[in-house]
Amino acid sequence: MAVPARKKSKMKKRSRRGQQGLVPPEIAFVPETGDYRRSHHISLKGYYKGRKVMELG
Repeated sequence: MAVPARKKSKMKKRSRRGQQGLVPPEIAFVPETGDYRRSHHISLKGYYKGRKVMELG
């Protein structure tokens, strides 16, 4: 069976696992409605890039 040749140090493990952290979503302001939305997503009122793209109830 394959086994590691040498013990991995704490620094090596932690620096590799440092890439696994969570990133908060990007939030953009919609001036047409005054609401906030996630970047590259349609707003809750149907606006995207300053235009009304979907009619929502």
